[in-house]
Amino acid sequence: MAALNADYPTALLPSMLDGPQTDRFRAWMSFIIADQIRRGPSPRWFHRDCAGLARFAVAEALRPHDSRWRRANGYTGRLPPEIELRPEQASLHNGWTTLAGDQQAFVTALTLVQKNSRWLGRESAMAKAGDLLFFDQGDDQHLMIWMAGWIAYHTGQPAAAGSRQSAGKRRQSSEEIEDNGLRAVTPAQLLQWKDTRWRPRDDNPNFAGFYRLAFLSR
Repeated sequence: MAALNADYPTALLPSMLDGPQTDRFRAWMSFIIADQIRRGPSPRWFHRDCAGLARFAVAEALRPHDSRWRRANGYTGRLPPEIELRPEQASLHNGWTTLAGDQQAFVTALTLVQKNSRWLGRESAMAKAGDLLFFDQGDDQHLMIWMAGWIAYHTGQPAAAGSRQSAGKRRQSSEEIEDNGLRAVTPAQLLQWKDTRWRPRDDNPNFAGFYRLAFLSR
C-alpha cells in the first residue's frame, strides 16, 4: 500500500509548534484521551468515532485551560503545562484542512491523514504519544492513537446499553451499563489481534502506517 502523505511542505507552516510546544501538546493530548478512557466520553465530544476522538483531543489540547475550562471538565489536580500558542499559531483553532483546501471543524479519518498529517513509516519505534495509526479497509478507514505504552481508539459504533461494563462512565446510574465505544489495548495485544486486518505490521496490507499531525515539529 502506498503511503498516504500530506501534499504540502509541512516544514514551512507558520503555525507549526516548536519543540517545547510540541512536547506540551503531546502531554495534553495524552491527558485528554486517557481521561476519556477513564471517565467516559465528555459531553463536549459530539462526533464519537475514531477520527472524532483525535479531533476532540486535539481541539481540547490546543484551547486555553483556564479556571472556567477546568471547572467545566471537573479538573482540580495537577495538569500538563500550557502550550502557550504564539499569535501566528492562532489559525490552529480554525479546524482541519479539507480535501478542497479550506478549514473546517470536521474531517474524516482519511482526510485527517491525507491533508493534516505526515507519514512516519510502519515501525512503532518512530511513533510518539499522540501519533496516529491508520488502517485502510477499502470502503472503510480507521484511526487509532498511539499512547506510547498503549493504544486508544473508538470503535465508531454508537453506544450500546448492557453490552459491557464501562469504568468511570460520566453520569452513569447504578442500573445503566453502556459500551461507549472507547478501547485501550497494548501494542502486544493488537499485534496478536484475531482479525489480522487490524495488526499494525509491515506485512499487513491494511495497515498504512504511523502518521504525525502536520503542525507538530517533532
